[in-house]
Amino acid sequence: MEFILVHFGGNSMEREVRVRFAPSPTGPLHIGGVRTALYNYLFARHHGGKMILRIEDTDSQRFVPGAEKYIIDSLKWCGIEIDEGVGYGGPHAPYRQSERREIYLKYALELVQKGWAYYAFDTAEELDALRKEYEQRGETFSYNFKVRTTLKTSLSLSKEDVQKRIDDGEKWVIRFKMPENETVQMHDLIRGDVEINTSTLDDKVLYKSADALPTYHLANIVDDHLMEISHVIRGEEWLPSLPLHYLLYRAFGWEDTQPEFAHLPLLLKPTGGGKLSKRDGDKMGFPVFPLFWVSPTGETARGYREDGYFAEAFINMLALLGWNPGTEQEIFSMQQLIDAFSLERVSKAGARFQPDKAHWFNAQYMHTKSEEELAKLFMPQLKAHGIVTDMKTAGHVAYIMRERATLIGDLWDLTSYFFIAPEEYEPKQFRKYWNEQNRDILIKLRDVLEGISDFSASATEAIVHPWIESQGYSMGQVMNTLRLALVGAGKGPGMYDVTEQLGKEETLRRIDNLLKQNVI
Repeated sequence: MEFILVHFGGNSMEREVRVRFAPSPTGPLHIGGVRTALYNYLFARHHGGKMILRIEDTDSQRFVPGAEKYIIDSLKWCGIEIDEGVGYGGPHAPYRQSERREIYLKYALELVQKGWAYYAFDTAEELDALRKEYEQRGETFSYNFKVRTTLKTSLSLSKEDVQKRIDDGEKWVIRFKMPENETVQMHDLIRGDVEINTSTLDDKVLYKSADALPTYHLANIVDDHLMEISHVIRGEEWLPSLPLHYLLYRAFGWEDTQPEFAHLPLLLKPTGGGKLSKRDGDKMGFPVFPLFWVSPTGETARGYREDGYFAEAFINMLALLGWNPGTEQEIFSMQQLIDAFSLERVSKAGARFQPDKAHWFNAQYMHTKSEEELAKLFMPQLKAHGIVTDMKTAGHVAYIMRERATLIGDLWDLTSYFFIAPEEYEPKQFRKYWNEQNRDILIKLRDVLEGISDFSASATEAIVHPWIESQGYSMGQVMNTLRLALVGAGKGPGMYDVTEQLGKEETLRRIDNLLKQNVI
């Protein structure tokens, strides 16, 4: 186990690396979320640390059934291994925030007692009225140091009044008491030093009595502390919350064990303008989720797995969207990514998603697959098309065509003629090659093929090639006419690979089928 030097303010100490991926189960996991999980995983494994999966389901109104399982299944498919967390257990269980709700009230009350937070009894209607009042004056309402002592809060009400409201069942929230006119100095491992004046910040809600649940701000700070998280690696959308989180660590007296922070750049649309969304994928024809998703209402979304991508290609592509190794290398195994990864090489700027690059990565992995691997991938497609064959045949056919395939689903379109004889002929090729002269040549070629006993590609070529030359025929003329007979179109691998795979009987049968066609 490796320990890393972690800095806390002016102090530093050696500490085990412990990171967490903490998604909310509000729908399918976006590939931006997968990249966040991946960078956490790579960082943890690079330093011999632990990867924790925590489900942050405190927002009960946005909870979507099935989303949690989807998250876990997605991480498994991607090869992102979890050491502790939901579905895995561990010393800091439970890892689902809704099962930890008793913990958070205690800490929220502690902040009130310390003077770092206060009760607020404003209703939603009252706050809406205030916002409209400010808008009419051309101002923006902010719940901050300017107004908190003028509203229904424990800062303006007597202790007796506050207690009576609570005892009477009046709904309340606990808000953080943001210091006035203080500069918060922060450090981000990707973006460097950041500072902000607290007078520009509002008093965020930390806890709500209505559902007896904390907000993200309180829950994630408490959980990160209790779960001994050393580094918080998350999306840049959380950067504006960093001052509050720094101050919460200070308020609790946890500065000596505060994690280091790193905020990752956004994944941008292919056009570069704004965050990548499902709408972009729908419009441009690519998925933005790792797995196929069906919502409780029946809405569906495409997934990379079901679209025919390899998990390792998907991960390789994602890793390089926002991080670079400092070399020209593009193809990385997971272990190579672990060995090379560092937060220092993560970009501050957003990374533009390129659908064509996703295809390119998948093609590179397709080209390296063995016959055995391809057979396992290809057999379900063959069965779906009613083809009964063995693993050896499926693997060999797919292997022949792997260099022309990009996605797993391409294999059937590229190889269907190996299993089904052409019933129709591509019009352009038919017009070009099916004439009296080529018909006579094909009849003679059939006789040559019928006389060959060893129908392997090399043996067939050793006989047919010299025969074509001895007859004075054009090689292209003969091979393309044969291709029309066997494939039905101007596509496919070398013809000797096709004849070997089809075998003599099927090769001759397909030639006979073409010979029955009227010439043009």
